[in-house]
Amino acid sequence: MSALARRDTAPELALRRELHRRGLRYRLQVKVPGNRRRTIDIAFTRAKVAVFVDGCFWHGCPVHATKPMANSDWWRWKIEGNQARDENTTQLLEDAGWSVLRIWEHESADAAADQVVRALGR
Repeated sequence: MSALARRDTAPELALRRELHRRGLRYRLQVKVPGNRRRTIDIAFTRAKVAVFVDGCFWHGCPVHATKPMANSDWWRWKIEGNQARDENTTQLLEDAGWSVLRIWEHESADAAADQVVRALGR
């Protein structure tokens, strides 16, 4: 699992390209206030908008999540842990005055960019 991409995934790159095409500028891998070990995928620091592009498998998408048959107890523990960490990260950011968007990897880059634009109030 350590060989899996944690950043620059295909859905994240597609969203970043679409945001850039729309003239939006952002920062990447900004540290989360209150927990320096976690980072924001796409951050609009002045507007305090944090965007996370979550993988359907790793974050337990309600539409596309799968339940592995082999070692199922461990995988349930892993995915539930990821979800708890996501909730905690969202709470830390909201407590610091940020708006948080969580985009599923299966969402189109265009629709995700529309969400970001709405959150930025443009």
